[in-house]
Amino acid sequence: MRDAELALSAAQAGAAVVRSMYGEPLARVEKGAGDFATAADIEAEATIVGVLRAARPDDAVTGEESGRTGAGDAARMWLTDPLCGTLNYAARTTLVSVNVALRDGARVTVAASADPFADEVFWTDGERSYVRHDGADEELTPSPASRLVEINLDPPFPSAPGFHPTRLLTAQGFTERFQPRVLSTTLAVAWVAAGRRAAYVTDGDLRDNVHFAAGIALCQAAGCVVTDLWGGPVSPVGSGANGLLAAADRDTHTALLSLIAAQRADA
Repeated sequence: MRDAELALSAAQAGAAVVRSMYGEPLARVEKGAGDFATAADIEAEATIVGVLRAARPDDAVTGEESGRTGAGDAARMWLTDPLCGTLNYAARTTLVSVNVALRDGARVTVAASADPFADEVFWTDGERSYVRHDGADEELTPSPASRLVEINLDPPFPSAPGFHPTRLLTAQGFTERFQPRVLSTTLAVAWVAAGRRAAYVTDGDLRDNVHFAAGIALCQAAGCVVTDLWGGPVSPVGSGANGLLAAADRDTHTALLSLIAAQRADA
């Protein structure tokens, strides 16, 4: 099985678990600072890891709930977030994703982000990005037409006061051109690649980040403009500590980067 198909299979297996447990009373595991996992997170991750281990026993795996397993010096490492949008899910809101990505050396080479409730999987082979629905693949085409910009408002905000997402929401240049959305799941990063969002903005350290690795790879392969908040590169290793600005096109990226730079200058 090719790596891309394995990523798809693992994400779909995790999504099946998430879908099957939706609406049930679920035990919670507190993680501190208001964060928690549910039994669905844990079971979905175990299922994903099982699929990956069976097919690639020599690869390392880093899971949101179980941490890193496998050889410490393995060049290949799978990054998995079994349920991105846990708070949404626990509140019986079907805005979540199941993310699987493979970092091989310094690159994420394949990735998949599954929407368990729309029965869609956004995936990339590292060259192009697609969405699979009912067994058919459609290539993703980014577009700024919606003018919708997804902004991650979940703390912490390590770049403050140089950047704070709430200030971007009220900036005149933003409100004149864009409309904000807040899904609180990285499914929205895949939506930038798919043309359903004009851009996605988040603060934070994205190196080997199980939440964002799949979405970043999808956007890059689809031809989006992807940088950190200051316009620098974003990659799994060596860079990516200063958040993410993923835009459907150069014009949208330039406009948002300018607004962020103005905020930084005023800090």
